Amino acid sequence: MASVQFTAETRSDTGKGVARKLRAAGRIPGIIYGHARAPQPLSLHTKDFVQLLEKVSYATTVFELDVAGTKSNALIREIQRHPFKKQILHVDFQELVAGEKVTVRVPIVYTGASVGVKEGGIIDQIMHELSIHVDPMQIPNHFEVDVTILGIGHSLHVRDLAVPEGVEVLDDQDATVCTCGAPKAAEEVAVVAPVEGDIAIEPEVLAKGKKEEEEGAEAAKPAKPAKG
Repeated sequence: MASVQFTAETRSDTGKGVARKLRAAGRIPGIIYGHARAPQPLSLHTKDFVQLLEKVSYATTVFELDVAGTKSNALIREIQRHPFKKQILHVDFQELVAGEKVTVRVPIVYTGASVGVKEGGIIDQIMHELSIHVDPMQIPNHFEVDVTILGIGHSLHVRDLAVPEGVEVLDDQDATVCTCGAPKAAEEVAVVAPVEGDIAIEPEVLAKGKKEEEEGAEAAKPAKPAKG
């Protein structure tokens, strides 16, 4: 499990107008909620928060939030971004309660050199993350999938993965994680005789042989008797 510390400020005013003013002042509006507390609007320092996101995988990182001197462990549940600008619009935190499990999606990291690839095969990475139910203090940073033994025509499924104790995988155990397929066969090129108009042009040798056969047949015909 990865964890980081971050300081946030409380705010009392809410609404679109307030959010715009916060962003213009270099702050990101946010909120922290949980069943054990009332939702609390927050204000985050934009530069510090963006720099932090570049260093961690936020979906699997526990944030130790210091809010007005009160510390809480939380997960980021949603980051709202501008549709085309590099701007974070809003951040939702969920406060964690000791002993209460959470559902998160953890990335899959593929490792190893597949024997199938060495034979010319191609690895198809079908799944890129797993959905798990776990205690927040036991959230893995990622799941490693070693494809070394994967030969052409073989697959790995969710049931084949090594899962730490205390982690419940919610994905179907029969779901395919990755496969090693054979390379695409070269397309056969059909040989077509060249065509001139609607009449096929015969190859020179074949045409010559045909002409000789016709001349031989003509010579073999009996001569017609002369008329008296």
